[in-house]
Amino acid sequence: MSIEAHIITPDEHPITLEMLDDDALFVMRKLNSAGFSSYLVGGGVRDLYLGKTPKDFDISTDARPGQIRRLFSNSRTIGRRFRLVQVFFRNNKIIEVSTLRSLSEHDLDGPQAVLAPNNTYGSLAEDAQRRDISINALFFEIENQNIIDHVGGVTDLERCVVRILGTPDQRINRDPVRMMRVIRHSARNDFVIDEPSWQAVCQSTSKLTLCPPSRLRDELFKDLYSGVSARWYELSVKAGIFTELFRNYKNLLTVKLPDGSLCRERLGSIFRTIDRLNNGAVAAGKHRQPEYFLLAFILVPWAAITFDITGKAFSGAQLFQLSKKIREALDLSIGPALNLQRSARQEMTTLLTQLPVFIQHQHQQPWPKWLKRKSYFAQCRLLHLSYREAAEGKLVEDFHIISKPEENAPQKPMRRKKNSKRKGGPAFSGKRGGGIFGFKR
Repeated sequence: MSIEAHIITPDEHPITLEMLDDDALFVMRKLNSAGFSSYLVGGGVRDLYLGKTPKDFDISTDARPGQIRRLFSNSRTIGRRFRLVQVFFRNNKIIEVSTLRSLSEHDLDGPQAVLAPNNTYGSLAEDAQRRDISINALFFEIENQNIIDHVGGVTDLERCVVRILGTPDQRINRDPVRMMRVIRHSARNDFVIDEPSWQAVCQSTSKLTLCPPSRLRDELFKDLYSGVSARWYELSVKAGIFTELFRNYKNLLTVKLPDGSLCRERLGSIFRTIDRLNNGAVAAGKHRQPEYFLLAFILVPWAAITFDITGKAFSGAQLFQLSKKIREALDLSIGPALNLQRSARQEMTTLLTQLPVFIQHQHQQPWPKWLKRKSYFAQCRLLHLSYREAAEGKLVEDFHIISKPEENAPQKPMRRKKNSKRKGGPAFSGKRGGGIFGFKR
């Protein structure tokens, strides 16, 4: 592909300086004043072009990390594979500044290895071509307010296309997580994936196992909290990515649940409910549900098929044995696959184990007092209501969408302090003031 730059002038694109974050603009102007070039890059340019508000304003420059640090005292250097500088502002805001990277050690020409080294500084054109997809390889400079496009990214934005740069299967082989990013940007922007990129993704999904589980987990939760996880789910199922991430569902998507519904369709309803929960919480300025809650919700159809948790009543020793079986299954599947902490696995086990209890008592209103006193009542009730929404279309009340998990937990009664009327000295000191533990002063 040619590396000749296509310059899109201000009268040919919608981005203006007023649309940029003030702190990002400050960083770019300070770099320019010091004699360096600076560019808004990646998702920031893409989102502004599409009329969206970027989540992050990342900057690239020809200044080296040490030179950037000397310009900004409120900064630090991070990263192993490639060093970048974080510049800190008020309210915990961070602007990331990276030095333009080279193509020489990049995976277009580098060694045939997953996550090959990539530590050489380079030019604007080289940095553009080393990026994952064309719509994320655009640069915006503030002096002339031009967009600089080396890879046809603006054309793909206009055509609503997600395209992997370079040779798709080779790029995926070097970093399989790129498959997840292709699906993500297609889902978030409602873009189509160009045919060579789509074929490469569909043929390479098994390579996700080559990536560190913690990295897969972090990338997955970006999609689960995106607000468009239902679109992500449909695309990831078609590509084969979903069952690589959720191996519990290998060979189960076409199986019927105890109520006769198809597993794949029920999961689609679950992801639509997840989007409603997340979007409702964000709109109300409240906390979204924790990661383990979303994972447990997604695994309900699997547990229904495997352990019949939605069609059978459990009690006493049966419930204990169910809990043990679910925990063992999680420890052998999604737990290590996503590097989930033991505490998260236990929370998921509790949610899935208690779901049949809530189903058993769902027509007994109000809820039994012994159940309401349980520490897990609020979260398990929300899972039950959420699953009913996915299965029956019964909407979850807004209170449960926007509230923190701990806000619904039962409050422990406060104990009256002993000797509360006595003043002076520690509670364990003698009454006659002769010192502590009986020792004299």
